[in-house]
Amino acid sequence: MAKKIGVLVEFNYEDLELWYPLLRFREEGMVTCTIGPEKGKDYLSKKGYPCKADVSIDSVKAEEFDALVIPGGFAPDYWRRDKRFVDLVKEIYESGKPTAAICHGPWMFCSAKILNGKKATCFYSIKDDLTNAGAIYEDKEVVVDGNMITSRTPHDLPQFCKAILSQLK
Repeated sequence: MAKKIGVLVEFNYEDLELWYPLLRFREEGMVTCTIGPEKGKDYLSKKGYPCKADVSIDSVKAEEFDALVIPGGFAPDYWRRDKRFVDLVKEIYESGKPTAAICHGPWMFCSAKILNGKKATCFYSIKDDLTNAGAIYEDKEVVVDGNMITSRTPHDLPQFCKAILSQLK
Protein backbone atom coordinates (compact mmCIF):
# COMPACT_ATOMS: atom_id res chain seq x y z
CA MET A 1 0.00 0.00 0.00
CA ALA A 2 1.25 3.50 -0.89
CA LYS A 3 2.48 5.75 1.90
CA LYS A 4 0.26 8.74 2.67
CA ILE A 5 1.95 12.09 3.30
CA GLY A 6 0.10 15.04 4.82
CA VAL A 7 1.21 18.52 3.78
CA LEU A 8 -0.15 21.54 5.64
CA VAL A 9 -1.52 24.43 3.57
CA GLU A 10 -2.62 27.95 4.55
CA PHE A 11 -2.41 31.46 3.13
CA ASN A 12 1.10 32.80 2.53
CA TYR A 13 2.85 29.42 2.44
CA GLU A 14 6.31 29.39 0.85
CA ASP A 15 5.75 28.16 -2.73
CA LEU A 16 8.67 25.77 -3.14
CA GLU A 17 8.46 24.40 0.39
CA LEU A 18 4.96 23.10 -0.28
CA TRP A 19 5.13 22.12 -3.96
CA TYR A 20 8.60 20.55 -4.11
CA PRO A 21 7.89 17.88 -1.43
CA LEU A 22 4.33 17.35 -2.68
CA LEU A 23 5.49 16.58 -6.22
CA ARG A 24 8.63 14.72 -5.10
CA PHE A 25 6.62 12.27 -3.01
CA ARG A 26 4.12 11.76 -5.83
CA GLU A 27 7.08 10.82 -8.06
CA GLU A 28 7.87 8.09 -5.54
CA GLY A 29 4.32 6.71 -5.88
CA MET A 30 3.15 8.07 -2.54
CA VAL A 31 -0.27 9.60 -1.89
CA THR A 32 -0.18 13.24 -0.86
CA CYS A 33 -2.91 15.12 0.93
CA THR A 34 -3.00 18.87 1.56
CA ILE A 35 -4.54 19.74 4.91
CA GLY A 36 -6.03 23.21 5.37
CA PRO A 37 -8.51 25.00 7.56
CA GLU A 38 -11.25 24.38 4.95
CA LYS A 39 -11.58 21.53 2.44
CA GLY A 40 -11.69 22.65 -1.19
CA LYS A 41 -10.53 26.18 -0.49
CA ASP A 42 -7.69 27.67 -2.55
CA TYR A 43 -4.90 29.09 -0.39
CA LEU A 44 -2.52 31.50 -2.09
CA SER A 45 1.22 31.30 -1.53
CA LYS A 46 3.46 34.27 -0.77
CA LYS A 47 3.80 34.75 -4.53
CA GLY A 48 0.10 34.18 -5.25
CA TYR A 49 0.22 30.55 -6.45
CA PRO A 50 -2.91 28.64 -5.37
CA CYS A 51 -3.07 25.30 -3.60
CA LYS A 52 -6.43 23.69 -2.88
CA ALA A 53 -6.85 21.95 0.46
CA ASP A 54 -7.74 18.32 -0.18
CA VAL A 55 -9.14 17.97 3.32
CA SER A 56 -10.09 20.08 6.31
CA ILE A 57 -8.10 19.88 9.53
CA ASP A 58 -11.37 18.87 11.21
CA SER A 59 -11.63 15.68 9.14
CA VAL A 60 -8.15 14.20 9.64
CA LYS A 61 -6.60 11.92 12.24
CA ALA A 62 -2.88 11.42 12.84
CA GLU A 63 -3.15 7.67 12.26
CA GLU A 64 -4.18 8.28 8.61
CA PHE A 65 -0.71 9.56 7.70
CA ASP A 66 2.74 8.03 7.40
CA ALA A 67 4.46 11.44 7.58
CA LEU A 68 3.70 15.15 7.86
CA VAL A 69 5.36 18.08 6.05
CA ILE A 70 5.13 21.60 7.45
CA PRO A 71 6.14 24.22 4.87
CA GLY A 72 7.38 27.66 5.82
CA GLY A 73 6.50 31.14 4.69
CA PHE A 74 4.07 33.08 6.85
CA ALA A 75 1.58 30.18 7.06
CA PRO A 76 3.09 28.63 10.22
CA ASP A 77 2.17 31.79 12.11
CA TYR A 78 -1.49 31.03 11.37
CA TRP A 79 -1.27 27.29 12.16
CA ARG A 80 0.44 27.80 15.49
CA ARG A 81 -2.54 29.86 16.70
CA ASP A 82 -4.91 26.98 15.90
CA LYS A 83 -4.99 24.14 18.43
CA ARG A 84 -6.24 21.69 15.80
CA PHE A 85 -3.05 22.06 13.75
CA VAL A 86 -0.78 22.07 16.79
CA ASP A 87 -2.45 18.90 18.07
CA LEU A 88 -2.06 17.14 14.70
CA VAL A 89 1.66 17.96 14.61
CA LYS A 90 2.14 16.74 18.17
CA GLU A 91 0.16 13.52 17.61
CA ILE A 92 2.02 12.58 14.43
CA TYR A 93 5.37 13.35 16.05
CA GLU A 94 4.54 11.40 19.22
CA SER A 95 3.43 8.41 17.12
CA GLY A 96 7.00 8.13 15.83
CA LYS A 97 6.21 9.04 12.22
CA PRO A 98 8.45 11.43 10.25
CA THR A 99 7.41 14.97 11.14
CA ALA A 100 9.24 17.44 8.94
CA ALA A 101 9.35 21.24 9.02
CA ILE A 102 11.28 23.74 6.93
CA CYS A 103 11.98 27.48 7.20
CA HIS A 104 9.38 28.93 9.63
CA GLY A 105 7.67 25.51 9.91
CA PRO A 106 9.59 24.58 13.09
CA TRP A 107 7.52 27.23 14.89
CA MET A 108 4.92 24.45 15.02
CA PHE A 109 7.33 22.34 17.06
CA CYS A 110 7.70 25.26 19.50
CA SER A 111 3.92 25.51 19.87
CA ALA A 112 3.54 21.73 20.17
CA LYS A 113 6.18 21.77 22.93
CA ILE A 114 8.19 18.92 21.38
CA LEU A 115 11.59 20.62 20.94
CA ASN A 116 13.15 20.31 24.39
CA GLY A 117 16.56 18.65 24.01
CA LYS A 118 16.07 18.04 20.26
CA LYS A 119 18.54 19.05 17.55
CA ALA A 120 16.89 21.25 14.92
CA THR A 121 17.44 23.93 12.32
CA CYS A 122 15.22 26.62 10.78
CA PHE A 123 15.23 29.96 8.98
CA TYR A 124 17.70 32.08 10.95
CA SER A 125 15.14 34.66 12.10
CA ILE A 126 13.34 32.11 14.32
CA LYS A 127 16.50 30.47 15.71
CA ASP A 128 15.97 32.17 19.09
CA ASP A 129 12.40 30.85 19.25
CA LEU A 130 13.67 27.30 18.80
CA THR A 131 16.45 27.62 21.37
CA ASN A 132 14.03 29.26 23.84
CA ALA A 133 11.78 26.20 23.35
CA GLY A 134 14.70 23.97 24.33
CA ALA A 135 16.09 22.99 20.93
CA ILE A 136 19.78 22.54 20.22
CA TYR A 137 20.17 24.71 17.11
CA GLU A 138 22.40 23.53 14.25
CA ASP A 139 23.01 25.62 11.13
CA LYS A 140 22.86 22.75 8.60
CA GLU A 141 20.92 21.92 5.43
CA VAL A 142 18.96 19.25 7.23
CA VAL A 143 18.93 18.12 10.84
CA VAL A 144 17.42 14.76 11.76
CA ASP A 145 16.76 13.95 15.41
CA GLY A 146 14.74 10.76 15.59
CA ASN A 147 11.58 11.29 13.56
CA MET A 148 11.93 15.11 13.67
CA ILE A 149 13.34 16.50 10.41
CA THR A 150 14.12 20.20 9.93
CA SER A 151 15.67 22.39 7.23
CA ARG A 152 16.36 26.09 6.74
CA THR A 153 15.32 27.36 3.29
CA PRO A 154 14.17 26.26 -0.18
CA HIS A 155 17.84 25.69 -1.10
CA ASP A 156 17.82 22.77 1.36
CA LEU A 157 14.81 21.01 -0.19
CA PRO A 158 16.74 18.17 -1.90
CA GLN A 159 18.34 17.12 1.40
CA PHE A 160 15.09 17.73 3.30
CA CYS A 161 13.11 15.41 1.01
CA LYS A 162 15.87 12.77 0.99
CA ALA A 163 15.80 12.69 4.81
CA ILE A 164 12.02 12.22 4.83
CA LEU A 165 12.17 9.52 2.15
CA SER A 166 14.88 7.63 4.02
CA GLN A 167 12.56 7.31 7.01
CA LEU A 168 9.64 6.15 4.84
CA LYS A 169 11.45 3.31 3.07
